[in-house]
Amino acid sequence: MSLAKRTSSGILWNFFEQLARKGIGIFVTLILAYFLTPEAYGLVAMMAVFLALGSSIMQSGFNQALIRMPDVTQTDYNTAFFANIALGVFAYLLLFLTAPFIAGFYDEAQLVLLIRIAALSIIINAFQVVQQASLSRALNFKAQVKAVLPASTISGIAAIGLAYLGWGVWALVGQMLLAALLQTVFLWIVQGWRPTRDFSIPTLKEMYGFGYKLFLSGVLDTIFQNLYVLVVAKLFSTTIAGLYYFAHQIKQLVIQQLVMSIQTVTYPALSKLQNDDENLRRGYSRVISVSTFLLFPAMLFLAVMTEPLFAIFLPDKWFTAASYLQLMCIAAMIYPLNTINLNILKVKGRSDLFLYLEIIKKFVAVVIILISYRWGVYGLLIGQVVSSMLAYLPNSYYSSKLIDYGVKEQFRDYGAHLALAVMISLLAVVVYHVFEIASFSMVFAVLPLMGFTYLFISFLFRKDDFLFLVRIFKKNKRTSS
Repeated sequence: MSLAKRTSSGILWNFFEQLARKGIGIFVTLILAYFLTPEAYGLVAMMAVFLALGSSIMQSGFNQALIRMPDVTQTDYNTAFFANIALGVFAYLLLFLTAPFIAGFYDEAQLVLLIRIAALSIIINAFQVVQQASLSRALNFKAQVKAVLPASTISGIAAIGLAYLGWGVWALVGQMLLAALLQTVFLWIVQGWRPTRDFSIPTLKEMYGFGYKLFLSGVLDTIFQNLYVLVVAKLFSTTIAGLYYFAHQIKQLVIQQLVMSIQTVTYPALSKLQNDDENLRRGYSRVISVSTFLLFPAMLFLAVMTEPLFAIFLPDKWFTAASYLQLMCIAAMIYPLNTINLNILKVKGRSDLFLYLEIIKKFVAVVIILISYRWGVYGLLIGQVVSSMLAYLPNSYYSSKLIDYGVKEQFRDYGAHLALAVMISLLAVVVYHVFEIASFSMVFAVLPLMGFTYLFISFLFRKDDFLFLVRIFKKNKRTSS
């Protein structure tokens, strides 16, 4: 099997595995919604950006540097392992000391203890970075899922139990810590690598030389991925922050992790072709075709079905979050394209351009936030849509320069998928609002019909893409059985 097919295979297999894992996450989130208040999620929202920053400090680009290295020795793994642990301890101490200031920023005294306990997950996660990088280098994503899936299941069940017993926000913190601990343990079991005492300063400098730019880019991205949550939590009530964060979490479960599966597969796979522009372009062409075939309908269909899904599965106290989620889905539609284009920069070793682009895009995002917040939460959400679309232009510009795969070439690969998904979604919206279809019928009758229609028309007009996905799915099924 060619590398392009192996990459597409990995994305498809990861897509369905992520659906299974995130399906558990969605189920847990729905159950927790019955026992927890929006205020509990609001407190977690206030911590989110700071915990994410601590995690970025802990990783510092070492995992990406390991994945990209042509050959990795035991010493290289050891160096990254001990560096990540040291950085994890540093990040935790930083959060421990700044917790009172964060609590003062939000005027929420209970955040001090919450942050100091929740941040322990950063140290725990530091022990799994090398295992993840090693498995990613081998394109062994199935092993990673074997570790993550049971960890998500057990921690989710524990969180439900704690919420039922009245632990409130601590149920979410407990889920976070237990998931980190179990995932680390399971990764150590399935991967098998163990550290030794070897450590190399030259290796550390080499990895840092590549990784620090990605780290700075990651810090910027982390801040701005969570900036909307931070702004909402600061400017509005804890309840509104909780509703916003709840919608944000569902979007992350359904969409963002699927996009991350693309990045996880394509980066190590196509790094092997970093000096072969022709095959690299073919590989990314196939990746975009496969990714958008799956993700465009997933995003748009979720946006259409948000209101009926909330009406069926959630208490009324969460219904406001439905409209938040709809706009988040539209903003997230461009994520796979942005992710793939940024992957090209990393594969080509241009972490300098990666950082440069992040600075430009984040500056634009700040301007949009300063303008849009005046119209409340919905203004911020519409600003997200605009910001996401604007980010695609500079991202794709360098793809054109580096491997001659710009906006026009990419549109040929995803345009038909986008048009079809939009058309079916608009028809479903008309059916829902004009004919006033019941929520239950929308979810259990109209949604399956939308999926069938999308696949059938794709088979008629994009037969090669459709059959390619079918072949990959069958091959993965035989391999996993």
